[in-house]
Amino acid sequence: MGKAVTGVAVVGFGWMGRAHTQAYARLGHHFPELGVRPELVSVADEVPGRAEEAAERYGFATAVRDWREVAADPRVRVVSITAPNFLHREIGVAMARAGKHIWIEKPVGLTTADARAVADALAEAGLQGAVGFNYRHAPAVSAAREMIASGELGTVTHVRIRLFSDYAAHPESALTWRYERERGGSGVLGDLASHGVDLARHLVGEIDSLTADTAIFLARRARPTGATSGHARATGGEMGPVENEDYVSCLLRFSCGARGVLEASRVSVGEQNNYGFEIHGTRGAVFWDFRRMNELGVSTGSTYQDQSVSTVYVGPGHGHYAAFQPGSAVAMGYDDLKVIEAYLFLRSVAEGKPYGATLADAVRSATALDAMAASAGSGTWVSLGDGS
Repeated sequence: MGKAVTGVAVVGFGWMGRAHTQAYARLGHHFPELGVRPELVSVADEVPGRAEEAAERYGFATAVRDWREVAADPRVRVVSITAPNFLHREIGVAMARAGKHIWIEKPVGLTTADARAVADALAEAGLQGAVGFNYRHAPAVSAAREMIASGELGTVTHVRIRLFSDYAAHPESALTWRYERERGGSGVLGDLASHGVDLARHLVGEIDSLTADTAIFLARRARPTGATSGHARATGGEMGPVENEDYVSCLLRFSCGARGVLEASRVSVGEQNNYGFEIHGTRGAVFWDFRRMNELGVSTGSTYQDQSVSTVYVGPGHGHYAAFQPGSAVAMGYDDLKVIEAYLFLRSVAEGKPYGATLADAVRSATALDAMAASAGSGTWVSLGDGS
């Protein structure tokens, strides 16, 4: 018996739209056991010619400029939402009301209210939703989570999570929607710290309270004179103010009693995707660097003082590694994590129950981001409550 065909649409076709599309295309190679086969039905992007180019390159049956045509298309069952942050709520709610399951990029809107609105719309319609918290799906992160859950590190005591990037470090980076409060939200908080919050929760547990400090270091940029994609540069355009955060540092208190530090920057000269964590417990520690995605630094045993750290190469027994490589230390990459996301999303759709990061995780992350912004303004500790 052949697999059920699921009509797929992608809304917003910048770099992330391409990543989603390529992930759908690779599903049959890596996860042949998945009971559904994605069919690329429609792509939407408001920039003239961009959707048509995507359709020709990747094989979408239809190219449109208005995402509302996707919502009205009966051929479409699932939708990837990879449009700018300020459109997440409107598009997400509309797709849910149109009966579409959604895979949406973080941070899911600009505020907790936005993320909750999308989550509620999906719940009311009885639909599945996935969120682009891809770093939790690295097999090494899965291995670290298993170590923590099994007590191999003892009781977790303190955590450091870093997300340093230079994508906005150049003074000629164009003043796109990413730098505007009304369209880009909280800047590096939504861009990078959202991933840090998800890793913290995924590995250690719920965050009880936090205090944060933020800063804007490059206060003015040139407005672009045409359509942009990714992190474009602009010269000669009208200068305008950067309205959202370049940097955040945050102290965390977890419900389990552990303490944490989360730091993120989009203007770190000399840092390219320096993402990772250090997690310490009463018996050991584990270290992960995204740039060496398939390795873990592990310190366990009974020595405590002067205890050594070993490098562990993850392999087929960790997470979804076996779907990509046959033996330990054969590298996986970023795009593979998006394939895992696509698999978990469509498995959720096929089985009617959630796998991977969900809209509930997006709401919890957004709650923490809003608390960071509030704390930076007040200089106080902020409780996250129950996140409901």
